[in-house]
Amino acid sequence: MAAVTARLRGAAVAACAVVVVLASVAPRPAAGILDPVDFLALQAVRRSLDDMPGSAFFDGWDFTADPCGFPGVFCDGDRVASLSLGDPRAGSPGLTGRLDPALGRLSALTELSLVPGRVEGELPATLASCSNLRFLAVSKNLLSGAIPDGLGALANLRTLDLSFNQISGSIPPSLASLPSITNLILCHNQLTGGVPAFPDSSPLLRLDLKHNALAGGVPPSLPAGLQYLSLAANKLSGTVDGVLPRLTRLNFLDLSMNQLEGPIPPAVFALPLSVLQLQRNFFAGPVQPANDVTIPVVDLSYNRFWGQLSPLLAGVGQLYLNNNRFTGEVPSRLVQELVGSGGLQVLYLQHNFLTGIEISPSSSLPSTVSLCLMYNCMVPPVYAPCPIKAGSQNTRPADQCPEWRG
Repeated sequence: MAAVTARLRGAAVAACAVVVVLASVAPRPAAGILDPVDFLALQAVRRSLDDMPGSAFFDGWDFTADPCGFPGVFCDGDRVASLSLGDPRAGSPGLTGRLDPALGRLSALTELSLVPGRVEGELPATLASCSNLRFLAVSKNLLSGAIPDGLGALANLRTLDLSFNQISGSIPPSLASLPSITNLILCHNQLTGGVPAFPDSSPLLRLDLKHNALAGGVPPSLPAGLQYLSLAANKLSGTVDGVLPRLTRLNFLDLSMNQLEGPIPPAVFALPLSVLQLQRNFFAGPVQPANDVTIPVVDLSYNRFWGQLSPLLAGVGQLYLNNNRFTGEVPSRLVQELVGSGGLQVLYLQHNFLTGIEISPSSSLPSTVSLCLMYNCMVPPVYAPCPIKAGSQNTRPADQCPEWRG
């Protein structure tokens, strides 16, 4: 009991006392007493971080008590197994300061998380020493610098979430080869270079790299088991018709706001998607699904698609085809789904070259649906409010409409 009391007397003194007392009693710490290396590492972590105004997370970090009882500290025997820094309750202020390299000395650590706050500086490269790490999430802070190459050696890492920071540089290729990775979330940073190529054996389910400055093409070697893919708001170019059809398990796809081009293969519309977002690219060609499309949200706006609209799109819930080069009449099946309060709730067709729609001028659209027909080669037969960015011109100039009939 005297040994334990001596160990817990004062932060700096206690750390030294632990080593002396334990050495005289046993060759390794007794059960229930934190390993001295982990004890000192937690002290270093505490010195490098502070609560933001309104946060009281560190009020419970009193080093005269057992650190395994600290908020956010979870132990397995005499080792720190999980460290959750900051109050996880929604709306609670986060932390400031930096992540200390001493985190790498927590060699039994399996989980490390940091709540949203204003923690800055680089992600410690020493985390590569935490060989048991399975979960690393430090999103919505002010972290900067490059992603440490050593993270690619963490064979047990399943989730890596560095999103909403200021991290720069390229994505280490070794991250794509992590044998256990299922969630790689690096969105809303300042990453450059290309999207890494993944081996066929990768267990990756979620890849979120949106809102960076990545360039090059979409790699053809994306894991076939991928379920969530977001590469939006980058500088990607090239075609995707050889990539997407093989991703047969995708339930979310967002490639919007890039410089991608070429056709969209019909197989894409047969994927088990809940969201298909391809807007604001340079995609071109006809849109011709092979079967009825039942994807709840399809956004193909601001591209270069042309040809006639397919009636097979009538099963979509929200359909955005505006700002393309579609021609001909709007299929009656689309109108029936919209007017009849079917599954189609949003139909944006503005800024195309459409020549007609079969709908009675006296038709009253349900209040739950949205239809926009402005700036086509026809006078919109019904009044329907359009988004402000659709402009104020109801029809295209006649010289842009070779089939214009008045």
